[in-house]
Parts: sequence; C-alpha cells; structure tokens
Amino acid sequence: MKLQRLVYSVLTITFFVSVGFSIYFFSQARASDARILKADTNNSPIPRYHFALIGEELEHDYWELVGQGAKDTEEEYEIAIEYEGPRRSNPEEQRKLLDMAIKSKVDGIIVQAVNNSFLPLINKAVDQGIPVITIDTDAAKSKRFTYIGTDNYEAGRLAGEELIEQTNGSATVGIVTGSFDNAHHQLRVQGFQDVIEQKSDISIVAIEESSITQVIAEEKAQNMLTKYPDLNALYGTSTHDATGMAEAAESLGRSNDLYIIGFDTLEENLQLLKQNKVDALIEQEPYAMGNRSIDLMMDIMENKEVKDVYHTDTSVVTKADLSVINE
Repeated sequence: MKLQRLVYSVLTITFFVSVGFSIYFFSQARASDARILKADTNNSPIPRYHFALIGEELEHDYWELVGQGAKDTEEEYEIAIEYEGPRRSNPEEQRKLLDMAIKSKVDGIIVQAVNNSFLPLINKAVDQGIPVITIDTDAAKSKRFTYIGTDNYEAGRLAGEELIEQTNGSATVGIVTGSFDNAHHQLRVQGFQDVIEQKSDISIVAIEESSITQVIAEEKAQNMLTKYPDLNALYGTSTHDATGMAEAAESLGRSNDLYIIGFDTLEENLQLLKQNKVDALIEQEPYAMGNRSIDLMMDIMENKEVKDVYHTDTSVVTKADLSVINE
C-alpha cells in the first residue's frame, strides 16, 4: 500500500511538472507571437531569426553583460533573442531551458554547457537542424558548431603566474572554487595548479567549493584560514568567491597579510581592489562574448565557415590598473 501511494505521488508530481512546462512553452510562444505582431503593427521588420541564449544565472551582473552584448545586435541583424537562465546557478534548470528551446524550434541556441550532462541535448538540437554555440563554458565533445569565451585553463594559469610573482614564489594557498562539477571552474583550478606545482616553495593546502555564492565562499575561506594559520594566499574561481574571501579575511583581521586573487572586474570586486581588500582580478569579456556569439550565429545561418574555438581576452587587473579602466 505504501509503495502504491509512493508511485501515485511520483506520477502526480511528474504530471504537474509536465503541465507546468507545457504552460511555460505556451506562454513563451504567445509572447514571441505578440512581439512579432507588435513589430508588424508598427511597420517594423519581422525578425529574420529567433535565437535562444541560455546563461548560468539570469540576474548575475556577469551574465547580464553577456545578455546585453547579444541583445545589442537585434536591430543590426533584424533578429529576436530570447535571453534565459535560472535565477540562481542551477545546471538542471539550465538543461530544462535548453530542452524548451529545442522544443520551441528556435533558429539557433547559444548555451553555457557547464558539464557533460549538456552534451545529449546539444547533440539533439543539432540533429534536429538547430545550430548550437557554446559560450563561456565549452562542450568540445558535442556536436556544437563553435565555442566563444574565456580559455579557462589559461585563465587559471594566468592567476597562478600572478600569484607566484607577487608572493616571490613562496606561499601557502587555499582555493575557493565556484563548483567542483562545472567544467570552467575545473579548468581554472587545473591551470592554476599546473603553474603552482612548478614552485617547490608554494603549496596548496585546501580546495573548497562555494556553490557560486558569496556567503558560502566566505564560510569556506574562514574555515581554511582558521584551520591553516600559516595560509597566506587565497585564489577564487568565480565572481562571488573574491567577495567572500575578502569578507572572511576582514572578519579574521587578515586583510593586511593575505594575498587574494579572484575573477571578474565587476563593480563590487573593483571596489574591493580599490580598498586593498583584493590584490588582483582576472578580467574576462562577458559583453564581447555575447556580442560576438551572435556574429558567429549569423555566419552559421549564412553557411559561412566558423572556427572550432574563439577565445575572448583575459588579463590580470591590479589596483594600479584602475585608473586605466576608469578612463
């Protein structure tokens, strides 16, 4: 009897979830139709293509720049871009949005493929005649047409080289990574480790996961600093890690004797750099990623040849560089 109730409950939940997605698809289609009707009423050109851009976190400053870069091409190319993503980082929800885009039969999909679980859906889209571009995080073994974004392994190496230079090759390091499962964070850690391992006087004593949240990044950094009193350098692989590590250092009175390097020159992190709470940031180009991804998708639409990979620039930014950034 208990088993029957359990099965019934699972089936009921599955039914309502399916209904929910059906309603979502319907509303998205109606919204798209409404935009087309409005364009026609205003004598505006009907979009030639409808593309879906699926990011990691919809309201994150970094992904908003990616989305803005893509959206800024709509008028130039006479296209419609549907920018979607989870409210908070959630690969399962991203996959659902990817599946929705396929079922909606969009003309092209640009998606961050955070891990190998995205490969079957990417391949499904391409098999159905929908070209896919990966952005920010690649899925090189899939059927995607091309990748645009940071070379995440090299970004990790860049961070490692900067840390070595600024600590004179002698440090005890803790790493706070956004995710153990996400490919781009794995690559940023691996690139960093491969550089650090070349120096006998630098050791990595702990690697913790922040789940791409500031609060957890702060907690994990604080735990490391408490457990390893000799730890004098921290490396973070996501935007929020830098903020969390800086907060942990300040709460323990370690801001002045701790070297901190993180990712992304977003406003909050730049303020930390200005206040000497963070020593260096790895700068990426999210706006350029989004903007150029549409250029590439249009090339694909026009049957032009595209390369397998397009890497956007990365660089190290320190406090001394702030005056240049603000110009």
